[in-house]
Amino acid sequence: MSGLLFRIDQLNRWAGWLSAAAVLVITLLAVVTALARSANIGSNALLELQWYLFSLIFLLAAGWTLQQDQHVRVDVLSKRWSARTRIWVDLVGHSLVLLPVAGMLMWLGLQHTIAQFISGEVSADAGGLLRWPVWALIPLGFMLLILQTLADMARKIQQLRTTTAIEEPADHG
Repeated sequence: MSGLLFRIDQLNRWAGWLSAAAVLVITLLAVVTALARSANIGSNALLELQWYLFSLIFLLAAGWTLQQDQHVRVDVLSKRWSARTRIWVDLVGHSLVLLPVAGMLMWLGLQHTIAQFISGEVSADAGGLLRWPVWALIPLGFMLLILQTLADMARKIQQLRTTTAIEEPADHG
Protein backbone atom coordinates (compact mmCIF):
# COMPACT_ATOMS: atom_id res chain seq x y z
CA MET A 1 0.00 0.00 0.00
CA SER A 2 2.80 2.43 0.84
CA GLY A 3 4.26 1.91 -2.65
CA LEU A 4 0.98 2.94 -4.26
CA LEU A 5 0.68 5.99 -1.99
CA PHE A 6 4.26 6.95 -2.89
CA ARG A 7 3.44 6.70 -6.62
CA ILE A 8 0.33 8.87 -6.22
CA ASP A 9 2.38 11.44 -4.31
CA GLN A 10 5.06 11.31 -6.99
CA LEU A 11 2.48 11.82 -9.75
CA ASN A 12 1.02 14.84 -7.99
CA ARG A 13 4.47 16.27 -7.25
CA TRP A 14 5.20 16.01 -10.96
CA ALA A 15 1.89 17.74 -11.77
CA GLY A 16 2.74 20.46 -9.23
CA TRP A 17 6.15 20.93 -10.82
CA LEU A 18 4.55 21.10 -14.28
CA SER A 19 2.10 23.71 -12.99
CA ALA A 20 4.94 25.77 -11.52
CA ALA A 21 6.86 25.57 -14.81
CA ALA A 22 3.72 26.66 -16.64
CA VAL A 23 3.65 29.84 -14.53
CA LEU A 24 7.06 30.77 -15.95
CA VAL A 25 6.00 29.87 -19.49
CA ILE A 26 2.74 31.83 -19.27
CA THR A 27 4.61 34.85 -17.91
CA LEU A 28 7.13 34.78 -20.76
CA LEU A 29 4.33 34.20 -23.25
CA ALA A 30 2.44 37.24 -21.92
CA VAL A 31 5.54 39.41 -22.34
CA VAL A 32 6.17 38.15 -25.88
CA THR A 33 2.52 38.64 -26.81
CA ALA A 34 2.50 42.19 -25.42
CA LEU A 35 5.71 43.10 -27.24
CA ALA A 36 4.38 41.60 -30.47
CA ARG A 37 1.15 43.56 -30.12
CA SER A 38 3.12 46.78 -29.76
CA ALA A 39 4.67 45.95 -33.15
CA ASN A 40 1.18 45.28 -34.59
CA ILE A 41 1.82 41.55 -34.67
CA GLY A 42 -0.87 39.42 -33.12
CA SER A 43 -1.60 35.77 -32.70
CA ASN A 44 -4.86 34.31 -31.48
CA ALA A 45 -3.09 30.99 -30.93
CA LEU A 46 -0.65 32.60 -28.48
CA LEU A 47 -3.48 34.31 -26.62
CA GLU A 48 -5.42 31.06 -26.39
CA LEU A 49 -2.29 29.22 -25.30
CA GLN A 50 -2.10 31.58 -22.33
CA TRP A 51 -5.53 30.56 -21.06
CA TYR A 52 -4.77 26.90 -21.83
CA LEU A 53 -1.72 27.23 -19.59
CA PHE A 54 -3.73 28.99 -16.91
CA SER A 55 -6.16 26.06 -16.98
CA LEU A 56 -3.24 23.65 -16.67
CA ILE A 57 -1.86 25.56 -13.68
CA PHE A 58 -5.17 25.59 -11.85
CA LEU A 59 -6.36 22.07 -12.63
CA LEU A 60 -3.14 20.07 -12.36
CA ALA A 61 -2.03 21.74 -9.13
CA ALA A 62 -5.17 20.81 -7.16
CA GLY A 63 -3.94 17.34 -6.15
CA TRP A 64 -0.51 18.68 -5.27
CA THR A 65 -2.10 21.43 -3.18
CA LEU A 66 -4.05 18.81 -1.23
CA GLN A 67 -0.87 16.75 -0.82
CA GLN A 68 0.86 19.78 0.70
CA ASP A 69 -2.17 20.44 2.96
CA GLN A 70 -2.54 23.93 1.52
CA HIS A 71 -6.24 23.89 0.67
CA VAL A 72 -8.44 26.50 2.29
CA ARG A 73 -9.99 25.52 5.59
CA VAL A 74 -11.68 27.35 8.44
CA ASP A 75 -8.69 27.68 10.76
CA VAL A 76 -10.67 29.66 13.31
CA LEU A 77 -12.49 26.43 14.13
CA SER A 78 -9.97 23.73 13.26
CA LYS A 79 -7.08 25.16 15.28
CA ARG A 80 -9.15 24.61 18.44
CA TRP A 81 -9.89 20.96 17.65
CA SER A 82 -7.76 18.02 18.60
CA ALA A 83 -5.68 16.42 15.85
CA ARG A 84 -7.98 13.40 16.01
CA THR A 85 -11.06 15.59 15.43
CA ARG A 86 -9.35 17.34 12.51
CA ILE A 87 -8.60 13.95 10.95
CA TRP A 88 -12.25 12.90 11.32
CA VAL A 89 -13.50 16.18 9.83
CA ASP A 90 -11.13 15.73 6.87
CA LEU A 91 -12.27 12.13 6.35
CA VAL A 92 -15.95 13.08 6.44
CA GLY A 93 -15.39 16.09 4.16
CA HIS A 94 -13.35 14.05 1.70
CA SER A 95 -15.97 11.28 1.64
CA LEU A 96 -19.14 13.36 1.49
CA VAL A 97 -18.02 16.41 -0.49
CA LEU A 98 -14.64 16.23 -2.19
CA LEU A 99 -14.80 12.74 -3.73
CA PRO A 100 -18.40 12.98 -5.03
CA VAL A 101 -17.92 16.46 -6.51
CA ALA A 102 -14.52 15.68 -8.01
CA GLY A 103 -15.85 12.39 -9.39
CA MET A 104 -18.83 14.09 -11.02
CA LEU A 105 -16.66 16.84 -12.52
CA MET A 106 -14.14 14.29 -13.80
CA TRP A 107 -16.93 12.28 -15.45
CA LEU A 108 -18.63 15.32 -17.01
CA GLY A 109 -15.27 16.70 -18.14
CA LEU A 110 -14.38 13.38 -19.73
CA GLN A 111 -17.69 13.27 -21.62
CA HIS A 112 -17.16 16.79 -22.93
CA THR A 113 -13.53 16.08 -23.85
CA ILE A 114 -14.56 13.04 -25.87
CA ALA A 115 -17.25 15.07 -27.66
CA GLN A 116 -14.72 17.82 -28.43
CA PHE A 117 -12.19 15.27 -29.69
CA ILE A 118 -14.73 13.56 -31.96
CA SER A 119 -16.01 16.85 -33.36
CA GLY A 120 -12.49 18.21 -33.85
CA GLU A 121 -13.74 21.62 -32.71
CA VAL A 122 -11.31 24.46 -33.23
CA SER A 123 -11.52 27.95 -31.82
CA ALA A 124 -13.78 30.28 -33.77
CA ASP A 125 -10.97 32.85 -33.83
CA ALA A 126 -8.66 32.89 -36.83
CA GLY A 127 -5.56 30.84 -36.10
CA GLY A 128 -7.11 29.46 -32.94
CA LEU A 129 -6.28 26.14 -31.31
CA LEU A 130 -8.04 22.81 -31.02
CA ARG A 131 -10.42 22.78 -28.05
CA TRP A 132 -10.15 19.18 -26.82
CA PRO A 133 -6.65 19.46 -25.27
CA VAL A 134 -7.74 22.17 -22.85
CA TRP A 135 -10.93 20.28 -22.06
CA ALA A 136 -8.84 17.16 -21.33
CA LEU A 137 -7.23 19.02 -18.44
CA ILE A 138 -10.53 18.86 -16.54
CA PRO A 139 -10.80 15.06 -16.19
CA LEU A 140 -7.03 14.79 -15.78
CA GLY A 141 -6.91 17.40 -13.01
CA PHE A 142 -9.85 15.88 -11.15
CA MET A 143 -8.41 12.38 -11.52
CA LEU A 144 -5.19 13.59 -9.88
CA LEU A 145 -7.22 15.24 -7.11
CA ILE A 146 -9.25 12.06 -6.53
CA LEU A 147 -6.11 9.92 -6.35
CA GLN A 148 -4.50 12.31 -3.88
CA THR A 149 -7.69 12.43 -1.83
CA LEU A 150 -7.73 8.63 -1.59
CA ALA A 151 -4.05 8.61 -0.60
CA ASP A 152 -4.70 11.29 2.02
CA MET A 153 -7.65 9.34 3.40
CA ALA A 154 -5.59 6.13 3.60
CA ARG A 155 -2.92 7.96 5.59
CA LYS A 156 -5.47 9.54 7.92
CA ILE A 157 -7.13 6.18 8.57
CA GLN A 158 -3.71 4.71 9.31
CA GLN A 159 -3.04 7.57 11.74
CA LEU A 160 -6.30 6.87 13.55
CA ARG A 161 -5.47 3.15 13.80
CA THR A 162 -1.90 3.54 15.02
CA THR A 163 -2.28 6.43 17.40
CA THR A 164 -4.49 6.15 20.42
CA ALA A 165 -3.85 9.62 21.77
CA ILE A 166 -3.06 12.11 19.04
CA GLU A 167 -1.87 15.39 20.54
CA GLU A 168 -4.43 17.86 21.79
CA PRO A 169 -4.52 21.46 20.53
CA ALA A 170 -2.56 24.11 22.38
CA ASP A 171 -4.57 26.31 24.71
CA HIS A 172 -5.44 29.47 22.75
CA GLY A 173 -7.18 31.44 25.31
